[in-house]
Amino acid sequence: MQKRILGTSGLEVSALGLGCMGMSTSYGPPKDKAEMIAVLRGAVERGVNFFDTAEVYGPFTNEELLGEGLAPVRDQVVIATKFGFDTGTDPRGAPDLNSRPEHIRAVADASLKRLKTDVIDLFYQHRVDPDVPIEEVAGTVKDLIAEGKVRHFGLSEAGVETIRRAHAVQPVAALQSEYSLWWRPLEAVIPTLEELGIGLVPYSPLGRGFLTGKLDATTSFASDDFRSKLPRFQPDAMQANQAMVDLLGRIAAAKQATPGQIALAWLLAQKPWIVPIPGTTRLSRLEENIAAVDVVLTPEDLREIGDAAAEIAVEGNRYPERLEQMTGR
Repeated sequence: MQKRILGTSGLEVSALGLGCMGMSTSYGPPKDKAEMIAVLRGAVERGVNFFDTAEVYGPFTNEELLGEGLAPVRDQVVIATKFGFDTGTDPRGAPDLNSRPEHIRAVADASLKRLKTDVIDLFYQHRVDPDVPIEEVAGTVKDLIAEGKVRHFGLSEAGVETIRRAHAVQPVAALQSEYSLWWRPLEAVIPTLEELGIGLVPYSPLGRGFLTGKLDATTSFASDDFRSKLPRFQPDAMQANQAMVDLLGRIAAAKQATPGQIALAWLLAQKPWIVPIPGTTRLSRLEENIAAVDVVLTPEDLREIGDAAAEIAVEGNRYPERLEQMTGR
C-alpha cells in the first residue's frame, strides 16, 4: 500500500483509509461484530492503516468496535475520531451540536476508553458549532495535544474562514469533507488547504455506493438506511444521475477496472495529500477499493473525465436541509 502525508502535519497514512461508520449505523442494522473485526484486521493485513470513526456513530458502538478490533495492532494504525455532537439528543435524527470546551474534554476521555488507547491520533470537530468560537475549540484541542491525549487536530465540513481561524491557534492537520465526482463544491476550499499545508480526507468518495454502479433507480432502501432520506437517492434523481455512473463505466472498461476504482483513482490524482476513506463491510469490496491505488489515470484521462463530468447536472441535494445547514460554516 502506498503512503501519503496529510499536508505538512507529518501524519503519514495509507493512501486509502477505511471509513467505519457503516459497520455500526446509518446503512441498515449494525453488522455482525466478529465479521467487522475480521474486516478491520484484514484491512491492516492489506496495508490500510488509517481508520475513521466518531463517538456519534452508534452512538459509541463504532468506537468500541474499533477499540476491540484494532487493539492487537494499535501500534500499526492511525485512528481518527470526532467530537462536536451532543449524543444525549436523538442520534436517529440530527443530534444537537456541542463543542463547548468542557464537552470536548469529556468526549476525548470517553473516546480514549472506548478505543482502548492512550492517545487519539487525529481528533476532528465533527461539525462547526456556531455557538462556540472556533478559537476556543482549537485552543481546547491544543491543550489536549500538550497533555498527550491527542496527536493532531482536524475539522470536518468547515468553511475557509473557520479553517483559517482555527489553524492560527492550533495547526489543522486535515479537513474531512465530502468530495467525489458527484459532489465537487469542496474544490473552492482546496486552494486554502494547499496554502496552509492541510491534508484532505474525503468521505463518501464513492457517493455512498452510487458511483460503484451497484445501485440504480430500482434500488430500495430500508427505513434505517440513511440513504432513504437523502434527496439524491430518490428514484427520479438516481435515474438522472445514472449518467455519472455510465461515464465511470466507460473509463473503467478502457482501464480494465471498476467504476468505483475510477472514482477513487480520480480523487487520488487530484492532490498528493488527499486520502479518501471509502467505507465497506466486506473484504471483497475492501480489496477492490485498495486496487484503485494502482489505477493510473493519465492527464488525458483526467481531462476526459473532467470535461465529461462537467456536462452532467447531478440531480438532488446531498443532505436534507437541516444537515446541509451544518456544513460550510
